[in-house]
Amino acid sequence: MEGNPAPAPGPGLRCRRVRGSAFDVDDIFLLADTPGHGADLLALAPIPPLPVGSLWGDGTTPWLQVLGRVLLPACTPHACIGWWCRCLDPTPFFHEQEVDGRLWKTGLSLAWITLSDKGAAGQREDKGGPLIEETARAHIALCHAAGFLLPDEPRALKALLMDLALHQGYDLVCTTGGTGLSPRDTTPEATLAVIERRLPGFEQAMMQTSLAKTPTGAISRAVVGTLGNAILINLPGSPKAIRENFAAILPALPHALAKLQGDPADCAAR
Repeated sequence: MEGNPAPAPGPGLRCRRVRGSAFDVDDIFLLADTPGHGADLLALAPIPPLPVGSLWGDGTTPWLQVLGRVLLPACTPHACIGWWCRCLDPTPFFHEQEVDGRLWKTGLSLAWITLSDKGAAGQREDKGGPLIEETARAHIALCHAAGFLLPDEPRALKALLMDLALHQGYDLVCTTGGTGLSPRDTTPEATLAVIERRLPGFEQAMMQTSLAKTPTGAISRAVVGTLGNAILINLPGSPKAIRENFAAILPALPHALAKLQGDPADCAAR
């Protein structure tokens, strides 16, 4: 999803440093537009939605990258929404200096979720989740990736899927684990409960890949679908199966996301 720098919605963002000294490159800080929460940067205009992985700068030089959303307490009766950001260029953010910025993205944002009771309890190393990111980076451009580890609890998974897709603004949300027939394998049910449109072609591509390797691949109940502007993908728990299944659908994902997110261009003729 490469793109040229685009102006942020509304009158533009103006920020100033409200505490501490100047930033260093790779410093992590909070950005919000409501006083009283102790954020490092205070916006002097309403902040538009900031997609995870997006860049903010003057349209040429990026100053910060958005890492994720956070709910911040305030000294008013209402909490406010802020964003974790990474400093890429500290020059604009001297104390009290106001800056005008533009917001753009270069690449896709990926969230991966490992479902494992033993992993969540610290009894098993998570090899599947990092492999999802590694496999994705080998095929598509990523602007940001983050991982999460949950026990096999469908309510927690449903809540996290909705937050990552609808509030955090991730493009791809992949799960690993919980797609089989064990009593605690409930990932497909949790995913079906939140997706808006199912993508059977992606599911069939993964199934064909699995069956080409082993007849037990037929046990997988993996689901793929859309939620908001994100595509949600259930991947198996086996590292080998993750690599094979994910590689089968990765070439089609950038185009699918472009169409999902409003690309008006005609699809290329086959």
